[in-house]
Amino acid sequence: MVNNLSSAARGVADEGVTLAWMSSEGHATMHALSRGFLAAGAALTLLFAAGCSSSDAGNAVAADTTTSSTSAAPSTTDDVSGQEGIDAGGSTDIDVEIGQCVKLGGTMTAATIENAECGSTESNYKVIAKAEENEQCPTDVNQTYYETLDGVEQGALCLDVDWVVDGCMSVPTGGIEEPARVDCSDPSATDVEQVTEIKTGTADPNECPEGGFAYESRQFVVCTTTIS
Repeated sequence: MVNNLSSAARGVADEGVTLAWMSSEGHATMHALSRGFLAAGAALTLLFAAGCSSSDAGNAVAADTTTSSTSAAPSTTDDVSGQEGIDAGGSTDIDVEIGQCVKLGGTMTAATIENAECGSTESNYKVIAKAEENEQCPTDVNQTYYETLDGVEQGALCLDVDWVVDGCMSVPTGGIEEPARVDCSDPSATDVEQVTEIKTGTADPNECPEGGFAYESRQFVVCTTTIS
């Protein structure tokens, strides 16, 4: 089901009575997705801020030669403990459960959202929790989708990028584009990151051979290598 949510209010006169309807509005609030790039003497920060303002700015760190004792997490984010959030209430038009995925598009104030199979070409986000208001989502989620009715929030979906180990995502560094799954060998794809592994119990990009995307609050890191 595709939800293309925009505000609409209209009055209809019927025997001197005015009736008004207000549909829900879909909104998306992006949080910064910062990649720590590990290279001696170099620093690179990629900000993932499509369609709205960023709340964080990540800083790159130098490579650490210390041997890590952190074990690799599963090959997908299916079993990452930090993504096993709770349903804290609220309601949205889209019927989706925690652990399922969606395709999010549109703009910050007129978001579009539809169900998508996790790991598919269409999927770009995974629902990791639900809340009554978007501010109740974990502080390190990549995106929040929420709906309002007459200016009042009705419910929110807390979203992480739908990372898949060995798969590639185009992670735009600016503009209004959302992340998108791409073929790792596609010469036309830009800002491409390939996931090498996912580690839990740490949010330190030094745990990754070439850096990665850290989730500080929930303590896991998605290790990636830059393709283009």
